[in-house]
Amino acid sequence: MLSVLTTPVAFAPTTLAVASTRTNVRMDAMTDLKETATKLNPAVGYWDPLKLAEAEFYDYTNAETIGFLRHAEIKHGRIAMAGFVGYCVQANGIKFPWEPFASIDATSPPDQWDALPEAAKIQIILGIGFLEWWSELRLESGALHYMKGGKPGYVPPFDATPDQLPHWIGLNLWDPFKFTSKLTPEQKEKKLLTEVNNGRLAMIGLFGLLSEAKVPGSVPLLKGLIPFYAGEPMAPLAYSGPSFAEVHANLF
Repeated sequence: MLSVLTTPVAFAPTTLAVASTRTNVRMDAMTDLKETATKLNPAVGYWDPLKLAEAEFYDYTNAETIGFLRHAEIKHGRIAMAGFVGYCVQANGIKFPWEPFASIDATSPPDQWDALPEAAKIQIILGIGFLEWWSELRLESGALHYMKGGKPGYVPPFDATPDQLPHWIGLNLWDPFKFTSKLTPEQKEKKLLTEVNNGRLAMIGLFGLLSEAKVPGSVPLLKGLIPFYAGEPMAPLAYSGPSFAEVHANLF
């Protein structure tokens, strides 16, 4: 560490202290990350071929970057679990009995999305945007952001700061029925590890469904079970270009 300092230590005691503290924080974050990785999968352990956990995104510190990555994985895992279950439910014809859902006769979830009115799509995305904005807030006294030493995956409950909201929201986004309120810290840690593993599997599963729908035969176990989707899954709001089938026909 001393070899990379450009100013003599005798003339910059404050710089040394800051650098030492930053190094300790980085090592603590990396150590915790590796320990968590081993708990999640003892067979694989810590595996980071792209060395993302050693980076410093957007001029943030390495510890803040690790917090960002851990929170992102938990959040994406939760979304993937909801998406995977939703895909299976909708593919079996289970849907809301009111409009605009009742009149949609498509059986493939991507086709069902395309059949929604634009206003409905915008409302859904705005609702997701609100939840994303809320998850970044820390209105409770002493609560820390996940990039500032807080707990990755934490979502503030709506009922924790009712005076900060324009009206009563209702059930909390996380644990709305308070199932985990009486669990010990050890039990909560174990359930979080289970959630992360389930989220990882759900991300693979959801993309498996989407891949088979777009490229039939790409997932052998799903061949013939998932209807072909002619739309563009990476353009959920609008797409005016040629379809995948048209591009494929022109190329081959």
